[in-house]
Amino acid sequence: MAFELPKLPYAYDALEPHIDARTMEIHHTKHHNGYTTKLNAAIEGTDLDGKGIEDILSNLDMSNAAVRNNGGGFFNHNLFWEVMSPNGGGAPSGELASAIDDAFGSFEGFKEKFSTAAATRFGSGWAWLCVHKGGKLEICSTPNQDNPIMPGVGCDGYPILGLDVWEHAYYLHYQNKRPDYISAFFNVINWDKVSEDYAARK
Repeated sequence: MAFELPKLPYAYDALEPHIDARTMEIHHTKHHNGYTTKLNAAIEGTDLDGKGIEDILSNLDMSNAAVRNNGGGFFNHNLFWEVMSPNGGGAPSGELASAIDDAFGSFEGFKEKFSTAAATRFGSGWAWLCVHKGGKLEICSTPNQDNPIMPGVGCDGYPILGLDVWEHAYYLHYQNKRPDYISAFFNVINWDKVSEDYAARK
């Protein structure tokens, strides 16, 4: 069964002023839709057809550029939409907050390290917060549409928070000011969803 572009859980303008409606609409209907369509074309008639996206990515032949790029783009954006909310922002609580304190010293320490990972990713890519079995957290970044699920990317654990730092994610509103976009992202993070994924994956 072919992969489908998910519907957003909020309107395109719901994350304003932090992420503008025009960027959201283009990002979802053009970029994510393109990854979805090209992923389906790349796996059609192969032994990957009918498998789940996590199964495909975790066992991926990394030389398969079409599945690597478009499968990554499909998965990454699915997560990206879910970890943002019009009612987002603030700080996590409970187990996730404790794990963040353990790993990064404080929530502010987490924000600084995550922001640095996003800001220093050269060219296009993603910043990630990942959880390892046992609950330990790690921050890392990957190029292009790679993600921590893929083999050999040097970024272990399961991603529970991801920030898209491709220019298409922010350029219309922020131009070349990537740090401003990164800062704005913290105002829309859906910590309930991130906490839920942390609990499920630790």
